Amino acid sequence: MRKIRIIEQISLDGVIQAPGGRDEGGEDYAHGGWAMLYFDTAIMEAIFAAQGKRFDLLLGRRTYDSWAGCWPKVDKGQLADGYNAATKYVATHRPDSLGWGPVEDLGADIMEGVRGVKSKDGPDLIVWGSSTLTSVLLEQGLVDEVLLLVYPILLGRGKRFFSDSADPRELALVSTKAASSGVLMNTYRHVGSLRTESFADASA
Repeated sequence: MRKIRIIEQISLDGVIQAPGGRDEGGEDYAHGGWAMLYFDTAIMEAIFAAQGKRFDLLLGRRTYDSWAGCWPKVDKGQLADGYNAATKYVATHRPDSLGWGPVEDLGADIMEGVRGVKSKDGPDLIVWGSSTLTSVLLEQGLVDEVLLLVYPILLGRGKRFFSDSADPRELALVSTKAASSGVLMNTYRHVGSLRTESFADASA
């Protein structure tokens, strides 16, 4: 069975929208490109380690469309080679318009499609961006690992890593490392539903 690994660039207040550019994701985001000034060798090495030498991609439609407009134009480099060669499994209701391959749509029942892909032999599945998809994957217990590249900035507005409508989740910290740029590279394992305890219960 394949593992599903989420990788996100995220601000201190949980925003993941358009880290690479203002119009990334097909929307004009005022603070787009917020990650680029901090990007360094340590972050790149963390991404390569998390993705592995071979991987496939599991993407929401907006992230797929955004990447399809970028990576096919980059004809060399480890990142470009990996993304262009990976099979892209896409959550979409418009499968006939998927032009960047190799590519497969997940079908009408997205989670059933994800479970089918996850159960097959093959490389691990990497999720980038795709804020709607990531929340559902976590709720359904389908995520094995989360790498959050936490940038020392506050953005206030923008798409967030976890949906407001999703059920609260608990993660366990597996490892953490700081880049010289101030970015924290935190790896988590998905635990399950959130557990709570009041102060009164804890001190009783």
